[in-house]
Amino acid sequence: MLNPESPLPLYHQLAELLSARISRGEFQMGARLPSEPDLSREHGIGRPTVRQATELLVQRGLIERRRGSGTYVRKQEPRVDLFSLAGTLSSFQRGNVLVVTKLVRSVSKRRVGVDSENPFSGREAYHFSRLSSANQKPVLCEELFLDMDVFPDLPSVPLAGASLAQIVQDRYYLKPTHAEQTFRVAEPARAVQKLLALAPGDRVLLVKRTLFFPRAPRAVFSELHCRTDELIFSQTLHAEPHHG
Repeated sequence: MLNPESPLPLYHQLAELLSARISRGEFQMGARLPSEPDLSREHGIGRPTVRQATELLVQRGLIERRRGSGTYVRKQEPRVDLFSLAGTLSSFQRGNVLVVTKLVRSVSKRRVGVDSENPFSGREAYHFSRLSSANQKPVLCEELFLDMDVFPDLPSVPLAGASLAQIVQDRYYLKPTHAEQTFRVAEPARAVQKLLALAPGDRVLLVKRTLFFPRAPRAVFSELHCRTDELIFSQTLHAEPHHG
């Protein structure tokens, strides 16, 4: 029900209500929404308020207007909130994207070259690579570097098809507190280009991420090469709580 006493405008409340009904599947892809007069009567508000609410959902890309026909739920492109702390596989699962992930380079010690963004620059770290594919198309290539003191037995851990975030939590009792990330558009190295089935000159979204853990800052670093032509990679941001 809409709450006239709420500081949130009525049109915004209605937009959130309709959005929730779409998320729950009450209005499925391609379904026609109730007309403005019907929504106006159902919620006891004026048609201009209903129009504001539906216009907000149009702007969000959830619905579309068809001249002379009505308002319909739009087909949603697959989205993966890859930049949360939940881990890669969890992000694909939450986005309802079926993904197959395989190791392309097993865990080994590697001396890291000079890279001001890599916390292991100039020293040794455990390193491995993996490739994720959706609909039989490569969409993500990851290079991961982990602190050898924090994860001493990592080479013996079966990583194929497993969630690294879950392994870190269950085996090492660590959960990240926060991350530092940089974003840029870049042309990947030839090896990554080949894994992602890219043509020479093609560019990807390159994300460099450092994870911080309690008593183990900068223990994991990763480079994520994302094919944005195959998937939408998104990030959900939440407002930080205000402290008086």
